[in-house]
Amino acid sequence: MHGLFAIVGFLVCVELASGVLQGYYTPIFSDIADHLGIADADVNWFEAAQLIVSALLVPPLARLGDLVGHKKVLLLSTAVTALGSWTLAFAPGFWTFLIGWALQGAYVVWLPLEISIIHRRTAGTGRQGLLTRRAAGILVGALELAVIVGALTSGALVESTSMGFLLALPAIAVTTVFFVIWFGIEDAPGEASGGYDWGGLILVTIALGLVMGGLVAIRVQGPDSVLAWGLVLLGALAFVPFARYEAAHPEPMVDVRLLATPGQWPVQLTAFLFGMSVLGAQIPLSTFARTDPDTAGYGLGADASFVSTLIGVYVIFLAIGAFTLPLTSRLLGPRGALVLGALLVALGYALWLPFHDSTTQAMINMAIAGVGSGALVAALPATAAAAAPPDRTGFATGMTNATKTVGGAIASSIFAICLASAGSIDDPVKGHAPLSGYLTVWAICAVAALLAAVALLLMPRQATAHPVGLDG
Repeated sequence: MHGLFAIVGFLVCVELASGVLQGYYTPIFSDIADHLGIADADVNWFEAAQLIVSALLVPPLARLGDLVGHKKVLLLSTAVTALGSWTLAFAPGFWTFLIGWALQGAYVVWLPLEISIIHRRTAGTGRQGLLTRRAAGILVGALELAVIVGALTSGALVESTSMGFLLALPAIAVTTVFFVIWFGIEDAPGEASGGYDWGGLILVTIALGLVMGGLVAIRVQGPDSVLAWGLVLLGALAFVPFARYEAAHPEPMVDVRLLATPGQWPVQLTAFLFGMSVLGAQIPLSTFARTDPDTAGYGLGADASFVSTLIGVYVIFLAIGAFTLPLTSRLLGPRGALVLGALLVALGYALWLPFHDSTTQAMINMAIAGVGSGALVAALPATAAAAAPPDRTGFATGMTNATKTVGGAIASSIFAICLASAGSIDDPVKGHAPLSGYLTVWAICAVAALLAAVALLLMPRQATAHPVGLDG
């Protein structure tokens, strides 16, 4: 047990670096744009590139972890993330920075791999599910606290140091945790057998690449683009031969048969629906808060410092939701804790519909959504691991991040369409989206979370104790 505590401690260091990456850059995006000599709106290309890379990397890296060992792949993804981070520090222009930002997206597989390491380490304890959920709560709590620290650090240093030094600090953090993983985490061989499904990798890359490319095109060219919708349609159709190929493959890249089991599909669907709010709604919330009510007739008229405060409140309650996951799981059961988390997210966003006129209302709404979001971030990979066979835990946990990323990307494009009717979501000074657009965004987030709760209720209770619906 002491060995488990040490492993969790080392993995907490990894999640602290992950939190820094996720919080550090947000307050200084405008400064980065000035540094690169680009418009603020061009920063959206960074987000789009990283989402695409993240969605494409998770399935092959998760499968590789099951084959060769999760520590080895955690080291590989950390090395790629460090390379991307150092590229940002020395990038001379937009395109180099874009490549570095895309490479940095490899960090998205860290948490699923860590959950897989802990899940395997706790095998034979008799409390595998409980210990995995408890560790997941600690890791996500550390992640969210580090998001706040990262945001505060960059905001405090941006005026007093060079951009090169400022961008080097996250790279130093990631490089440090590479050695933490190297020396602190025990190496264990993979439990999966068979080869690497290169055909499945090619097919899923084509399908996801077409869908994500189409979504980026919608954001750039607008919802009237025939090319954009054509790419999305081709990508959706490409999933049909991909699913058939994987179902017939003895060692598939994406185990569609496992994903279809009663213990997996509600979790993966929840991750997709949850991604719509946790990844897709952040820019609309920020621009709404910055909008001047005297000019647009709505908004909070907040400055950048208050937006940081609002994000901080949200993240603090995310951490609370993650840290209290073991307690809620004990009181309600693992499935009940997931359902409660989804319902809190639904309630938090639904409250935006009638209550959006003051900063106090905004903070209450985000606090409620934050508690539910924190519980889901921690519980989804742990639940997926519990409902998967030992040789597929890396795949199952990784897919929760992959489906969450795809859900966020799709929602981001949908929300851009909702808010583009009478202005720009990227520059609220030049144009204001209609209030109805924001109401639509919040309604979509609330309905998606409610549908997730319904899906989770269809998951068998015993699915979190052992795999359900698998032969053998």
